[in-house]
Amino acid sequence: MTMDAQLIEHMMNPKNYGTLAASNAEGIGKNPENGEKVAIYLRVLDDEDQPYIDDIAFQAIGCTTTVVAGSMLTEEAKGLNLNGVYNLVDATMKLLDKLPPEDAACSEMVALAIKAAADTYVKRQEDPEYPAITYQVENSCVVKEETEKKENA
Repeated sequence: MTMDAQLIEHMMNPKNYGTLAASNAEGIGKNPENGEKVAIYLRVLDDEDQPYIDDIAFQAIGCTTTVVAGSMLTEEAKGLNLNGVYNLVDATMKLLDKLPPEDAACSEMVALAIKAAADTYVKRQEDPEYPAITYQVENSCVVKEETEKKENA
């Protein structure tokens, strides 16, 4: 399958979209600029003291790019142990550094939501009532030129 075909498949049939009744950790990524949000639901199981993602789901209030990124990143995260999840988030953030901020914001929001869910899981090992963690994006999804035009108008 070509890269374009993969993107279209994730767009038309997003993987892991919805909620997860049996989740034991949740995390939220949000963009305060436009109100977009991504919620990640994890079911983390222990395998020889190494927690891993048994199942994952996401919901998004956002654009198509956010849904595609959610579908792709949740597919990558499924089955990973927590170290693998953090490595996936770090690798994603490094890739996003090479993109214009307006192109990076949606994927950053998904990666941060996955990190927030993993961090929530870790916190809940000490305090089962720990609330879901929320992280905000640093990238802006508004193109700089558009912002400058508005300011100069």
